[in-house]
Amino acid sequence: GAFSPSLLLDEAMQARVMAEIIEPTVRAMEAEGRPYQGVLYAGLMLTADGPKLLEYNVRFGDPECQVLLARLKSDLLPILIATADGALHTVDLRWRDEPAVCVVMASAGYPGTYSKGAIIRGLDAADAVEGVTVFHAGTRLEADGTVLTDGGRVLGVTAIGDTQAIARRRVYEAIDRIAWDGGWCRRDIAATTTGG
Repeated sequence: GAFSPSLLLDEAMQARVMAEIIEPTVRAMEAEGRPYQGVLYAGLMLTADGPKLLEYNVRFGDPECQVLLARLKSDLLPILIATADGALHTVDLRWRDEPAVCVVMASAGYPGTYSKGAIIRGLDAADAVEGVTVFHAGTRLEADGTVLTDGGRVLGVTAIGDTQAIARRRVYEAIDRIAWDGGWCRRDIAATTTGG
């Protein structure tokens, strides 16, 4: 799962991440004649010694993207076009202040061996919870409208709320309305970082 914003990443730590990790990487790519335009996802770990880079991906993180999309006020398409055109500086990015929480629902056995083809029930009921969006990942839609599991990570149930605690409550309320044979999720996402 994921939550945004992170109460662990204050302004001072964010400035340190930019100065010690992100900006040197971008400068190095430019110095090598490989300036980068696109999504650069940095997987970080905050340690007692400061931020540590675990990995870079040239894609959005999953499920991190879901909480960012829930908080994004601006239209995503112009942002992506401006990024591709090298004109990101012309885009006015606007964010909601409300926190978001995403919990991944997975098939039993994930990340190892898991089965496919279970009928997913309760999606409409989950979507009816205020502030909730259910993102499909490992699903398949049958001709008759039945939704089946078709992967390990099946759904990203995401909610926004006035506080992180409200967003978290909404996520798990929606999850409790969804069921399929072998479906499961973690119950500790944002548990100790609810901030109200």
